[in-house]
Amino acid sequence: MRRNLGQTSLRRRRRPVDPMHAYDSLPTPLRQWLSQAALPWSPASAGKIWTRAQAKGLSADDALALLSRSEAQTLARDKRAIHESNYPTE
Repeated sequence: MRRNLGQTSLRRRRRPVDPMHAYDSLPTPLRQWLSQAALPWSPASAGKIWTRAQAKGLSADDALALLSRSEAQTLARDKRAIHESNYPTE
């Protein structure tokens, strides 16, 4: 287990930017949501979803709901991948 990430099928990536500066530049509601997120979101990926939602005219609450749905889908996909790797079908 490296860096306390546990067992996951999700890819790990290194970011070429200062993550704290990127985090500090996010809107306050998004930073608050990220502080409670189940996944270790990068500020860039969360900011992209936020920006797209705002461009579509969604409210801050709707954008946060979109982020929550995206996180739930990712967790479900990861759960299936881990389950399948631990329990072969043959």
